[in-house]
Amino acid sequence: MDINTIRKLIKLVEESNITEFSVQEGDLKIRISKDKETKVVAPQIPFANYTAASSANTEIQSQTQKATPVVESKNSNTHEIKSPIVGTFYCSPSPDSPAFVKVGDRISKGQVLCIVEAMKLMNEIESDIDGIVDRIMLENASPVEYNQPLFVIKVE
Repeated sequence: MDINTIRKLIKLVEESNITEFSVQEGDLKIRISKDKETKVVAPQIPFANYTAASSANTEIQSQTQKATPVVESKNSNTHEIKSPIVGTFYCSPSPDSPAFVKVGDRISKGQVLCIVEAMKLMNEIESDIDGIVDRIMLENASPVEYNQPLFVIKVE
């Protein structure tokens, strides 16, 4: 099952009266629920080459897809950028590269903020607003859930 199919399933559940949906394809089992305590569940597949800093990173990066983040605002001064998928959060394109952004950086709409790796695909997460990075909510190589906050941005 590819990531686009998973995204379509999530969207279908969000837009329907269905409160819970599950599907199994081989060893892969996905459960989507609107219950606030239950989140999208998918297997965490470690990306071994990321921590092993190898030339395979270049090959994987060439397969990178861009994902549009889900974003909500909790107050008028800040804006949360949330993960559009379940995966692993990476703050840089490779282990020996600097982070895309750090706290205090001024960012622009469309700027890549991080990568969320899902099912061995590297998904670039871009900012949908201009602002200043106030908080980075995860540490590098941390698991991330669907709709989990990744960044808090100060809106100017």
